[in-house]
Amino acid sequence: MRLYGVRVFVGDAQKAFAFYRETLGLEESWRMEQAQTAGYTVGEAELIVEYCDPKGDDADLIGRFVGVSLQVEDIAEVYENLIDKGVEFLSPPQKQPWGGTLAHFKDPAGNVLTLLG
Repeated sequence: MRLYGVRVFVGDAQKAFAFYRETLGLEESWRMEQAQTAGYTVGEAELIVEYCDPKGDDADLIGRFVGVSLQVEDIAEVYENLIDKGVEFLSPPQKQPWGGTLAHFKDPAGNVLTLLG
């Protein structure tokens, strides 16, 4: 068994696609325009950005803590670069008791993802 991907739900697919591709710099590996869904390569898995009607029954899937940690070599540098690009962070990178460093940020739909250093 291996992890194939993690799905992140958004109300504006085009805005989210631009954020994940251009702002975060993730490689878009595929896109289905009609379904408003795209996959971004992250290591051996994919981060799948998927449209969800913000007025529909599943609207509560948008704007959540996703529980996805994106590991980076230099968290301070990546944090500063993303701040310069207008990314909203909940706090600056913080050293954790277990030794790593975390910084939580929001995508355009309000989903919270984590940088791990």
